[in-house]
Amino acid sequence: MRRVDTNITVQTVTTALTREPGLGTVRSFRHPLADGAATTVHAAVYDRAVATLEVVAMIPAEQLGAWCARAGVADAIVGGFFVTPVGTPLGELWIGGGRRDTTPFDAPWGAVRSCVAIDGDRIGLGPRDTFPVRPAGDLLQAGPLLARGGVVAAAAVDDREGFSAGSAQFDSDIRDGRHPRAALGVDGDRIIAVTCDGRGDGEAGLTMPELAGLMVDLGAHDAINLDGGGSATLIAGGRMRNRPRGSWGVDLVGGRPLATALAIRPRAPGQRRATPDTAS
Repeated sequence: MRRVDTNITVQTVTTALTREPGLGTVRSFRHPLADGAATTVHAAVYDRAVATLEVVAMIPAEQLGAWCARAGVADAIVGGFFVTPVGTPLGELWIGGGRRDTTPFDAPWGAVRSCVAIDGDRIGLGPRDTFPVRPAGDLLQAGPLLARGGVVAAAAVDDREGFSAGSAQFDSDIRDGRHPRAALGVDGDRIIAVTCDGRGDGEAGLTMPELAGLMVDLGAHDAINLDGGGSATLIAGGRMRNRPRGSWGVDLVGGRPLATALAIRPRAPGQRRATPDTAS
């Protein structure tokens, strides 16, 4: 059992891991849940000494595997939410210090929903109001926050980021039930990109608190939920690792077209990595 920072307990257990070589360590494993159900988890872990993270926008929306092949990127994970069916990103999006056109989150949630903020070697995960109004680097709004300081974050177990209260802006309440999920975690030395399968026989998916507990188990100091359901997609070592499903038992071959993603690239030769205490 794990103590959450809101005095709510979450139980998670994991099985042995399988590994493959590449820029990151790819790990696929069965993850049993407290009620006897299970799901398959795919985790790619990258050493920040040799890998960097960046936000990318796909205009028009594109399957992540197709974009990776076209852009020469071997490792990437789904980014933030988008408006269906047009594919406009939902929430704030900044790339290289420039703001991109998006559909904003409904008030008051835009000010508090969590983000991935990247400025050089600094990778920050947290509510929007904890970052500059005009970020100097990349910023992708998603959420809720799953982990903070190595424990399950309050936002993973309550609705302080308004995903239930503001669910009218989504296809459904993303907090409700078990689904395929995607998440990004970081610590001082690693980038942790995770998806889980779901919506199939033997593939339960995860609730938001279960996903948060998994990220802490995997060693994330901080972690954030990314777009999930049929959009959950992880490309690692040049191939898709998870099995996207749009509904129960309905595979999405190649995954759903996405509006944004987080790309993990090899650090350029000679590119200096900031020390962990300056690159939180």
